[in-house]
Parts: sequence; structure tokens; C-alpha cells
Amino acid sequence: MRFRVIIVSVLLMSCMVNAQSIKDKADHFFATGNFSKSIETYKTLEVLDDVYDDIAKAYVAIGNYGEGLAYYKKAISVSPEDLLLQYQYAKLLSKTKNYKEAHKRFSDLIQSDSLNPNFHYELGVILEKLQDSTALERFKTTFQLDSTHQKAIFKIGKRHLVKRRFKEAHAIIDVGLESYSENIELISLKAQAYYHQEYYTHSVVWFNKLLDLGEKSEFIHEKLSLSYAQNSDYKDAIYHREEALKFNPQDASALFVLGNYYAALSDFEKAEDYYKKSLKLRDVPLSNEYQKLGLVLNKQRKYKEAIEALKKSKKRES
Repeated sequence: MRFRVIIVSVLLMSCMVNAQSIKDKADHFFATGNFSKSIETYKTLEVLDDVYDDIAKAYVAIGNYGEGLAYYKKAISVSPEDLLLQYQYAKLLSKTKNYKEAHKRFSDLIQSDSLNPNFHYELGVILEKLQDSTALERFKTTFQLDSTHQKAIFKIGKRHLVKRRFKEAHAIIDVGLESYSENIELISLKAQAYYHQEYYTHSVVWFNKLLDLGEKSEFIHEKLSLSYAQNSDYKDAIYHREEALKFNPQDASALFVLGNYYAALSDFEKAEDYYKKSLKLRDVPLSNEYQKLGLVLNKQRKYKEAIEALKKSKKRES
């Protein structure tokens, strides 16, 4: 009898060691990014209860959200009190636009732990997707619970900016930048706030911060160009408008604006060139554009061409 007990114990120990070895291999595959191989290895275990969440994460990592959801459900059925599992499952529901179920899950999580700021934030994101105005209250609650929560600060700051509450926008953005001075989204909000306030010298500083951090876009260069132009810094305005054009070379409006800037610098030849490029791209040229072209042609004493452009301007007006 004793011998049989020893044999059974040895077999059980061997099974446990083998299972741990398989799990270690699967964990290694996961850690090194070989997610499909990790799934395959996890599934060779005789008992999957302890690895359902690992399989779920691996499926999510390769973009198979349907299987990820299925395995999170299995993991939760084994460990229904595990809030981390509930949180990961709820986030995936939100990501896959299962907003109704995600809303319920995050509401339940808040009931379990009302002091967790991220539960409130994620619920706010879902409410925002559902176009529910109470989303802002969730973001504010997140901020009250964690004044360094960058994502919540951005959401609140953006809402203030949209509503043109610039003082409030700057105040909360500054709080966020105190804990993370290189937050691209907050720096962009601050630059936009100054721009809409028509504080162009300040907007130039903050849009340039984005460039310094490696951010380059048509939007940034366009707003910098407009800000410089408002301060009559036409050389800088031209530089950034030309940088913006690299993203959209067929932008007739941008070409026309460049013509204006060169005209302001009395570089009428360049102005003429950009006005003509702008007119060529427009399906229906406007009288204002022809009038501008006529003026810069006249400045260069190209009187015949100037008269023709002004005639076209008159025709468009009539």
C-alpha cells in the first residue's frame, strides 16, 4: 500500500513538473513576442484554468479580439472576484465597441472599488462614445482621484477649449504639464488655446515646442504660419506654409495665401507665381484671386496681363 502511494506521488509530482515546464515555455514564447506559439503551447496543458487569461492576452496581442473576449470570459468564470481580469475584459469590450456590456462591467467595477481612478476614466470614454454628456463628470472624478492622470486632464482640457473656456483650459493643462512636461497632446491644446485667443506670440512658442519634440504635421505648420503672419513675420510664415504644403501640395488656398505673404514682402514675382498656381488648381476661380493677381502684375508693370486678370475678376463678380 505504501509503495502504491509513493508511485502515485511520484506520478503527480512528474505531472506537476511537466505542466510547469510547458507553462514556462509558453510564458517564454509570450515574453519574446511569439504569441501564436505561446497560445499553441498553453493549450497543450491538461488543465487550462490557470492560463485562460494568458491565452486571452496572447490572442489580443495578435489582434484576434473575438478569441480574446472568449478566453477572458473563461478566466472570469474561474476567478469571478479577480478585478484585474474584470478590468481587462471590460477594456477589450470597449475596444471592440461592445459599449453596452462594457458600460455595465465598468459600472460594476466602480461599485467594487470607487476609488480607482481608471475605472472612472474608462467609463467616461465609453460614455463619450455613446455621446453621453455625463462623460465629463467621470473625467473630473478621475482627476479628483488622481491629479496626475494625463488622459483625464486632456479630456477635460479639450472640453474647456471647445467651449472656449480658455482660462480653465490653461489651468488644468498646466497641472498636467507639471507632472509630464513633454505631453504632446497637452502642449498641442495649449498652443491651440493661445491661437484661438489670438495670442499669436504665445501660440508660436507652443507650436514650436511640438516641432522640438519631433511632431510634424500639416496642422502644426499651418497654424505656425498663420500665427507668424498675424505678427507680420512673413518670412517665417512663408517657411511654415511651404512646410505645410509638403503634406498637401495641391492645396490651392495655401498657394494663394503664400502669394499674399510674398506680396506683403513686395516680392511680386513670387506672389505672381503662387497666385497663378492657385488659380490653375481651382475648378471655379474666384474674383478675389484674379484681383490679387492683377495687383501684383501691375506692381511689376505687366500692364497688359494685369488688365486681363482684372477683367476676369470683374466677370467673376457679375
